[in-house]
Amino acid sequence: MSTDTILGFAVAGTFVLYALFGGADFGGGVWDLLASGPRKAEQRALIARAIGPVWEVNHIWLIVGMVLLFAGFPRAFAVLSVALHVPLTLLLLGIVFRGAAFTFRTYDTRGDTVQRQWGLVFSGASVIAPVLLGMCVGAVVSGTIRVEGRVVVSGFFASWLTPFSWAVGVLALCLFAFLAAVYLTHEAPESALREDFRRRAMGAGVAVFVAALAVLLLAREGAPRVWEGLLRSPFALALHAGTAVAAVASFALLWTRRFQWARVAAAVQAGLIVLGWAASQHPFLVVPDVTLHGAAASPGAQRLLLVALGVGTAVVVPSLVLLFRVFRPVPTPSAGSEA
Repeated sequence: MSTDTILGFAVAGTFVLYALFGGADFGGGVWDLLASGPRKAEQRALIARAIGPVWEVNHIWLIVGMVLLFAGFPRAFAVLSVALHVPLTLLLLGIVFRGAAFTFRTYDTRGDTVQRQWGLVFSGASVIAPVLLGMCVGAVVSGTIRVEGRVVVSGFFASWLTPFSWAVGVLALCLFAFLAAVYLTHEAPESALREDFRRRAMGAGVAVFVAALAVLLLAREGAPRVWEGLLRSPFALALHAGTAVAAVASFALLWTRRFQWARVAAAVQAGLIVLGWAASQHPFLVVPDVTLHGAAASPGAQRLLLVALGVGTAVVVPSLVLLFRVFRPVPTPSAGSEA
């Protein structure tokens, strides 16, 4: 297997991990905005406890993915940073405002009114950022980013302001909300809260199905490469089958209140959706003008990057495992018995 293919898998893997961890944090912000009922305060407190210790470190996967793209595929990075500089800048601003608002809401002592204002900024950014992230993905796979030589000729807005890109943005938002709700069913300390997020998880799961169907229908005209890849690639059937099995399993496990295994099934479902996106556009990094091989850095640079990635993985992964073991909320024994 060539080095550029290995690096391509590594980039896809980092985005899968970002969806599973950072994406769930965005979803937590969605449910913070939609908290309701007699346990509204408890719902928001649970979200804050789940996100609080680890939300910064979850962005490491986005950072690693962007570094791999920049160092391993510089031409693709240049094309994307030019063609999508507007939504990417807005996405980064959303991530910054979201983190700042979450921190200020936690530690601000000027009263409930000010904290509610910070909470609105946190929740609003948590909704906007996933939509922008999905719109960027939609633009990358749609074929609307056009490159002649080394110059982007498709403009700064047309590629990501399409119905297909909007649909992918909504799918990303629904998927992240679904992940967060499923995770929170396992971390809730009492049965009433678990039931609140169980209902939200099942509703968000239906929304994921509807949004995915809309993306598939719009892909025929809006992203023909994705349409062909999802229907005709060698991996399409396996990816569709795996995603369907994981989706049905997550619903069944939520229905029977096996929350620990429902979390695993939901993560598998989300991971397969992201991998399906990557597989559908292979061998392109930016459809249809930038391929994996054509955008790759020199073999020597890629080999050094793989060495650095291996060393970094050996250091970072055990550290992250320890961080999660120490700081993640521990369900009560009653929660474990239902899992």
